[in-house]
Amino acid sequence: MAIQAIQMDPAAFRNALVFTGGGTGGHYFPAIALAQGARERWPDLSIAFVGATRGIEARKLPESGWPHLLLDVEGFLGRSPLSALRSLRKLWRARRALMRLWRANRPWAVIATGGYASAPALLAARSLGIPYFIHESNAQPGILVRLTGKGACRVWCGMEAVQARLKGASCRIVGTPVRADFMRTFARLEEGSVPHRLLVLGGSGGARALNEAILQSAPALLEAFPDWEILHQTGARDFPQIETRPRHPRHGIQPFLDAVDRELEASSLVISRSGASTCAELKACGRPAILVPMPGSASDHQTENARAMAQEGRAVLLPQGPSLGEDLVKEAGRFMADAALRAEFAKPSANRAVEQCLDDLAERMV
Repeated sequence: MAIQAIQMDPAAFRNALVFTGGGTGGHYFPAIALAQGARERWPDLSIAFVGATRGIEARKLPESGWPHLLLDVEGFLGRSPLSALRSLRKLWRARRALMRLWRANRPWAVIATGGYASAPALLAARSLGIPYFIHESNAQPGILVRLTGKGACRVWCGMEAVQARLKGASCRIVGTPVRADFMRTFARLEEGSVPHRLLVLGGSGGARALNEAILQSAPALLEAFPDWEILHQTGARDFPQIETRPRHPRHGIQPFLDAVDRELEASSLVISRSGASTCAELKACGRPAILVPMPGSASDHQTENARAMAQEGRAVLLPQGPSLGEDLVKEAGRFMADAALRAEFAKPSANRAVEQCLDDLAERMV
């Protein structure tokens, strides 16, 4: 089966605003943020989601209350030729199945926030002449955005660097939408109390190399800085084996942090991958960060994101190498020892991405 219906009558697509994006939290959460904003602005507008059966949305959408369809698709970058061919075949079948549904129940518009989960809906919208909008969070656009950007009513850009890389597309720089939890004023960094917290985020799926480096570096850091503790999101995949390994008493672990806004607010320093959503959330809460880009990310977008954050004086870019554990001891130790340095990198900024995207969309609804 190319398409799986969950909690949704296909007729709910008719004249609806359809959001599509997922696979990872970096693509899923901006879609949720935009949908929440659209619901508040246009309470009578039908809203629906399209995602993948393998992405974070497969876990989150069923408990969200949003009408949605989950498609049997998967990513194909970095796979063997045979696996990539299988993935492309699934994408083609899902696109055709969605086109059949949308011929009978045509959406008003489609908004894509990226990831392989958005490919069938974006390609189906383009084939059927349904207006579509794209949000590209990363500094380096993905293949799908480069392929479909010129036909989009608008490409909303999370970072200024992406605009120059999408020649011929109608671009507008808006930043990256963040969840409603981040649309507020955060406590200032210096208001934090002892023990100070080092928060480690590997992303919604975790990051094995980063997890291993933290396990290696944590004992030295926590012994050197007795007024600090570590809260470490490991990802669900790695949590069972990390849970059984020896850890410092002040090194706490969790498979996933649902209230990440509160955890960021309670932190004094963050170590993280550099997905676009994470970067946007770090900007919103104004917490200094050490960013370790994921090697091999599509078009090396995580390195570009981390470089942009470093240029703004919000973070330090630390490449993942064989001595990552030792490098983290040195770099994190530098921040943990110096409150003035942490304050220098703490630059909160209000996020208006949702408002700007919806303002743009409203002009098309007149």
